[in-house]
Amino acid sequence: MLVLYNPPSSAQRKPVLPMSLLALAALLEGEEEYLLIDGNLEPSPLETLDLAVRQAGADILAVTVMPGPQLNHAVPLCKRLKELHPHLRIVWGGYFPTQHYDACLSSDYVDYVVRGHGEESFLSLVRALRQGEAPVTLPGLAYRHTGTGEICCNPLAAIPDPDCMPDFPYHRVEMHRYLRPTFMGKRTVAHHSSYGCPFSCSFCAVENMTSGRWLAQSAARTASVAGQLVSQYGADSLEFYDNNFFVHEGRSAEYAERIKGLGIGWWGEGRIDTLLGYSEPTWVAMRDSGLKMVFMGAESGSEETLSRMNKGGTASTEKTLAIAGKMASYGIVPEFSFVVGNPPDPNADLQQTMRFIRQVKAVNPASEIVLYSYTPVPTSGELFQQALAEGFRFPTTLDEWVSPEWQQFSLRRSARVPWMRDSVRQRIRDFERVLNARYPTVTDPRLQGWPRRLLQAASMGRYQLGLYRYPLELRAIQRLLNYQRPETSGF
Repeated sequence: MLVLYNPPSSAQRKPVLPMSLLALAALLEGEEEYLLIDGNLEPSPLETLDLAVRQAGADILAVTVMPGPQLNHAVPLCKRLKELHPHLRIVWGGYFPTQHYDACLSSDYVDYVVRGHGEESFLSLVRALRQGEAPVTLPGLAYRHTGTGEICCNPLAAIPDPDCMPDFPYHRVEMHRYLRPTFMGKRTVAHHSSYGCPFSCSFCAVENMTSGRWLAQSAARTASVAGQLVSQYGADSLEFYDNNFFVHEGRSAEYAERIKGLGIGWWGEGRIDTLLGYSEPTWVAMRDSGLKMVFMGAESGSEETLSRMNKGGTASTEKTLAIAGKMASYGIVPEFSFVVGNPPDPNADLQQTMRFIRQVKAVNPASEIVLYSYTPVPTSGELFQQALAEGFRFPTTLDEWVSPEWQQFSLRRSARVPWMRDSVRQRIRDFERVLNARYPTVTDPRLQGWPRRLLQAASMGRYQLGLYRYPLELRAIQRLLNYQRPETSGF
């Protein structure tokens, strides 16, 4: 018996379907007895997992770990489970272990790390352990050498073709608990229809996992899954957690045509220059199919920074303004993320991006803006190399990773970057507060009527005059209204 465990990701909203574990479970169906446990739904995850080991005889625990809340929960939980059950083999997978497998295996409670898209590698690992074999040759596996204790890491496995993978076993989870209200509908559910991204942005962790490859379910199969989620589970809206849903125009157009009759809203992530190349019939089909919003990485208002991010040439501030205008004409909301405070001059970088965001809002006031402070990821790109030159270093142990100062780093709102002064961080927070009051997010369905009007009226003077410093009155109003930023209230 093995247990697939999804640590809590947030206490602020209804949980999201644990798709990474469903992908593993799909391969285990009919071959291995397993339990799928979602820590977001459990009042006491440690007790639940301890009981599963004691009563069900589970001997393998597979944990999916993202940076942030999941990591902060998984570390003490796995440490305690290993103390209670020394025989339990604990396997970590997901974004954090893929990037920082050495920190994971420096502990004595993580036995194996499956890196990258590890469905088939994980299944091979389970088979090897069941047969008493040493799984040291498996692609994507990181482990401690039995004799020396040395941490070893094998090359990543090939990305599996999603069209060749079995359907998610939705029947193994309580689907009604994952239907949640969003601005798109009352019963929104998530799906993942493709792996990877064909671009190589130097600040992005996806590039390290996929090396510029993108593989997707066919439009027909993706539409079939959407139909199943609507007919069997009552979903009225769908969000795609693909790294880049809109890579291929033909697939996007066909999917949109196939789901027109479902009457659902949907959301996905794309790239600005790709979407600018879409034809008018495709935009019309996507609008008519219920596409409500597209998340895109605008990243910066500085052409120089975009070039260092490896987005220069194919992405530009001019193209960001163009896609904002185009989407306004179709009534589809653009959601732009910006990474601010980039080295080597975070203050100048921030100033340029703040000015540019105002330009975006002038073109399309409905644009959603998501701000992140630059957080390094281990790549060969110029930004990460500059960060290292400035003295940046990652923690080397899991205990360091879950320390209070590094928890903020994991949430991409970190103070632990040597080039970022407190004054720059404060400017980011102040600008974000004024911007979010002047243009309240549409992703929070609670924020309607007089609360929205109150925020807009209270911030209008500050925004018009560019007076962002110390917006204490806006902070008080946002706290009163329990205002949620789009990255926390939406997706």
